[in-house]
Amino acid sequence: MNITFSGKTALVTGSTKGIGFAVAKLLLESGAKVIINGRTQKSVDAALKKLPSARGIVADLSTLKGAKQLALEAGEVDILINNAGIFQPSPFFETEDSVWEDHWQVNVMSAVRLCRELAPAMRDKGWGRIVMLGSESGFNIPSEMIHYGVSKTADIALARGLAKELAGTGVTVNSVLPGPTLSEGVEQMLRADYMDDGESLEDAGRDFVADVRPGSLIGRAASCEEVANLIVYVCSEQASATTGASLRCDGGIVDFL
Repeated sequence: MNITFSGKTALVTGSTKGIGFAVAKLLLESGAKVIINGRTQKSVDAALKKLPSARGIVADLSTLKGAKQLALEAGEVDILINNAGIFQPSPFFETEDSVWEDHWQVNVMSAVRLCRELAPAMRDKGWGRIVMLGSESGFNIPSEMIHYGVSKTADIALARGLAKELAGTGVTVNSVLPGPTLSEGVEQMLRADYMDDGESLEDAGRDFVADVRPGSLIGRAASCEEVANLIVYVCSEQASATTGASLRCDGGIVDFL
């Protein structure tokens, strides 16, 4: 199977590192014109040094102004990957409204706003791909960060509802649900809480999965590239019959068919 995106433009939010960066890189390698996005000029410039053929736009997607700015500067796109997101472990009874609001604005409303701005042009053109970055935490709500799980459940619901809204238009909308993944954010957490002297990041990931996600069938954290492979397939011509789906790349953590 040959996946190519020649003539297509893709916007990947939160793509200066982690899963978003891996998706942007693979889309570029597959022929797409790619717009990467980050909150600071420094982070965008660092990513562009690694992906010099991409285009970078600085925008803070925690605000309506930032989302509108990004949509305006990006212009018409064929592929929208709503990857921007935050996570923060916090005990439920100690988690203030501000934490809930931050997660809602970044993890959910950024996707709502960009879809509202960019999907109509896809619909009018008769082709488009939208992917929401959900999480296995959207089904398997983690007790240590309920606020995050709730926001990811909302992302999954948003994808399903928008897929219905765009049914028959040539625009597909899906959510992809990673499990623990060796992104930079997870790496920081592992180094702080799980890595012994001399232990590799991959081994620390195995310890983490055994501790907090013991139902994992692969028994390890995924790589960003493994998650990106699924996302890029979902954006391809070959995935034209896949829409309204929540596609798990969670290592088998979620225990239902």
